Amino acid sequence: MTDHAEWVLLASFATGLEADQVRLELEEAGVPALVRGAQPGIFGPGFQGPSMGGLDVYVPSPELERARVFLDPGTP
Repeated sequence: MTDHAEWVLLASFATGLEADQVRLELEEAGVPALVRGAQPGIFGPGFQGPSMGGLDVYVPSPELERARVFLDPGTP
């Protein structure tokens, strides 16, 4: 992966728990991942429930195809 890879959207999730689970799986496999989305307001960053705007998981563009396998393990 180059140092200047563009971050691309992998998937969107309704809850922080779902987004963080995917992020952790990706990172354990060596795929860098970012979670971005609406802030949980008064509940703070540890809030894992529904987010009004949803949460997006991003990965570097060269890792996109590899990362998609984690969303659908049945994909060849």
